[in-house]
Amino acid sequence: MRHLAGIRLPVLFALLLITLVAACGGDDDDSPSASRSTSNERKSITFMAGFKPQANLPFVGVYVAQEKGFFEELNLDVDIRHAQSGEHLQLLLAGEVQVATANAAQVVQRRAEDLPIVSIALIGQKSEQGFAVGAGSGIRSVSDWAGKRFGYKGTVPVEFLAIAKANGLDPDAVDQVKVSFDPRVLSEGQVDILAVFVSNEPGQLERIGYPVTLFDPSDYNIPVLGLTYISSEDMIAKDPEALERFLRGALKGIEYASENVEEALDIVLKYAPQEVREQQEFMLTTELARASTPLTNTYGYGWQTPEQWTALIGALTEFDIITEDVAPGAVFTDRFIEAIYEDEN
Repeated sequence: MRHLAGIRLPVLFALLLITLVAACGGDDDDSPSASRSTSNERKSITFMAGFKPQANLPFVGVYVAQEKGFFEELNLDVDIRHAQSGEHLQLLLAGEVQVATANAAQVVQRRAEDLPIVSIALIGQKSEQGFAVGAGSGIRSVSDWAGKRFGYKGTVPVEFLAIAKANGLDPDAVDQVKVSFDPRVLSEGQVDILAVFVSNEPGQLERIGYPVTLFDPSDYNIPVLGLTYISSEDMIAKDPEALERFLRGALKGIEYASENVEEALDIVLKYAPQEVREQQEFMLTTELARASTPLTNTYGYGWQTPEQWTALIGALTEFDIITEDVAPGAVFTDRFIEAIYEDEN
């Protein structure tokens, strides 16, 4: 993993990397370091996490940066808020919030609707979505799903359709039912397969004595992604310096959490005192593992590429999740991540 301080890429390789990304990156600005901090003017950001306080890794990065003074070192005031019912996107577009979080697929879907939100860092390098079955259920492969009852929340996730296709399973061979957010629908036998957030429900079920087997889309080379930090096109144009400072602090917070898990959990519980530490530890360690891939081990937390977004757009198009053309360069920008890690060379 490239640290924000300490590890340096060889100069020749760094120059080659900058040249390549300038040619194919997700931002039209020919100068990726243009957003570098250039003044000592104090800045402010309102960050709204997309859910309640908990150990989702993008949330943790902000909590830790706030509590350890990383934002203060960058002369940045950060007001931390949490969405109650998905209002973070509306507030982001209204300019009341400058940074929020969103699932990568959600970013693409909103861009297909012409909403000007942009991923400024990809934290979840793998999908949040998985599929749990009871460890003693006898379900050992995706082909065993035929004739079983599958429970999902909201809408059938694209990961279900993609994992079925990858294993030659007709999705219609599985009984698909909408269920509540209570994972006990699986332990009580109401469904045989349950759509879960990989870092959440499996831990809850384990804690009540119901071990599960998890089917992970990333194990089947399905190109789906996890949580991102997002901003608006307007904010990116208006105050890129504030956004870069925010990302510097938050990514440093994620790195610190990866090396100091127990202290990071102490910080999480200051923001989420109602949560169970054991469950928050499961969430944090799972998300840290899923944020670490060969890509991020080489370039650093938050890295994102045109290839990742192109593959995700292709999957969403293939299964009719989106029907409008979406260009990869519209859904993400690498200018901030590039500038941050370039400064470390």
